[in-house]
Amino acid sequence: MTTWYEGPLAAFDTETTGVDVETDRIVSAAVVVQDAPGTRPRVTRWLVNPGVPVPEAATAVHGLTEEHLQHNGRWPAPVMYEIAEQLAEHAALGRPLVVMNAPFDLTLLDRELRRHRASALDRWFESAPLRVLDPRVLDKHLDRYRKGRRTLTDLCEHYGVTLADAHDAAADALAALDVVRAVGRRFAARLERLSPAELHALQANWHAAQARGLQAWFARSGSEEIVSTEWPLRPELPAAA
Repeated sequence: MTTWYEGPLAAFDTETTGVDVETDRIVSAAVVVQDAPGTRPRVTRWLVNPGVPVPEAATAVHGLTEEHLQHNGRWPAPVMYEIAEQLAEHAALGRPLVVMNAPFDLTLLDRELRRHRASALDRWFESAPLRVLDPRVLDKHLDRYRKGRRTLTDLCEHYGVTLADAHDAAADALAALDVVRAVGRRFAARLERLSPAELHALQANWHAAQARGLQAWFARSGSEEIVSTEWPLRPELPAAA
């Protein structure tokens, strides 16, 4: 029987105007599908005119200028619908979705859907639940005592995965997918008997524990920064917030 990390996987990634999931916008996105390790991935890309200024700091990361997006990007409403529809199709097929630091990308997508489609992301998964594999959460739990950062670039280096064009949504999605396969192989004894549904539930608990640990570290450092324990999607903030 083929294990989940040797079988079909999809991956999702975005590039944005910044790092605040409540106010920043998606400027590009990609979904990558691979039926088995080593097979040719199928890539869908979206370029978005966010309708708001694109800070120079964001452009410095992903290379997408405001002028380029205005001339070549599509309006957000149809793009967000198409992304949600595609993710729902993968869920219906039982295909796990790889998302590096899932609460960031999925929450951003949810907020964009609420903003432009008056609909939450959860609506697309009422008939077939989303099963997320987050390489950051998996690696941090399975190799918790390893020192160092755990960005996508760091994980690629640690697991021997090629990241050809960092901060391109398609390249990052494919790299995250390859990292998840590598994590699965390295920790096969602990993972191969778990289904994607079981792993999804476990990651929610693992992420919550990781977030509480980080929150405690911030408190000891005198920082007031709040770390969300929610995974893979942060709840909508109250209207008064």
